[in-house]
Amino acid sequence: MPRAKAGEPPHELTRLERALDRVANRVLAGAPARGARAVLVECAVFVLKQAWACVFGALLLVVLVAARLWYPESWELARNDALTIAAVVIQILLLVFRLETGRELWVIMLFHITGTAMELFKTDVGSWAYEGEGVLRIGAVPLFSGFMYAAVGSYMVRVYRLHDLRFSRYPARWLTTAIAALIYVNFFSHHFIVDLRWVLLAAVIVVWWPTQMHFRVYRVTLRAPLLAVFAGVAAFIWVAENIATWAGAWLYPHQADGWELVSPQKFIAWFLLMIISVVMVTWVYPPREPGEAGGAAGAASRVRRRGE
Repeated sequence: MPRAKAGEPPHELTRLERALDRVANRVLAGAPARGARAVLVECAVFVLKQAWACVFGALLLVVLVAARLWYPESWELARNDALTIAAVVIQILLLVFRLETGRELWVIMLFHITGTAMELFKTDVGSWAYEGEGVLRIGAVPLFSGFMYAAVGSYMVRVYRLHDLRFSRYPARWLTTAIAALIYVNFFSHHFIVDLRWVLLAAVIVVWWPTQMHFRVYRVTLRAPLLAVFAGVAAFIWVAENIATWAGAWLYPHQADGWELVSPQKFIAWFLLMIISVVMVTWVYPPREPGEAGGAAGAASRVRRRGE
């Protein structure tokens, strides 16, 4: 399938997204290609696409805040169990109304599993804690926690297709996978041996430094250093984490006597977690160069190049 041109939907949009895309193209058909109005159109489309990419995480955050503000303490159903049920309902609705693709579901499940495994370990060593209420849990970890990692995965795969992401000078996947695996192991091992996060951070900077991400908005395709994109998303997650801890979803030790801002050092942890997230997504959506066709046509093109 050839790459989508300006105004055309990128590959693998859901049915609803294609309908929205057609409506948007009709609305924007008369928009100028240059000038201040053109810039405003591109900015508006970018914000709307980002908002749509965040739909899973945003709904989950709304539920967390609503539970903090209005959930009755007298109800027999524990708040953590209610949050788990709400997260499951959100996931089911996204699938029933075909707001997620099959590929997204696989990535979300992978994020859920890897995130829950980390949660079990981190709560056991006291890195953070959840309230003890509820029965929908594994050990000290309520099941809704895995959905918070799944929300990150959902955003990653949605952004990939909504902006038809391309990458120039993307490193070899075996190398990025090795670094991501070491980062994941370090999240556990630094409790027992030397913490290698700064070494791993340096490795990430060296390996991804040349990589540029190309993303289509409406008519315009822009590019940005991939490391800067990682940092921006990590900062956004850190802000969301502050909201979630304020809502009582979980607490760090320094918040036990009253809510305080999450340590800025957590930004590094989220930045490294972004590497794990991106690498997992690249095994579902292999990174493509600018101008490279997607789908079957892209696969055939890659086969021809390897055979030359």
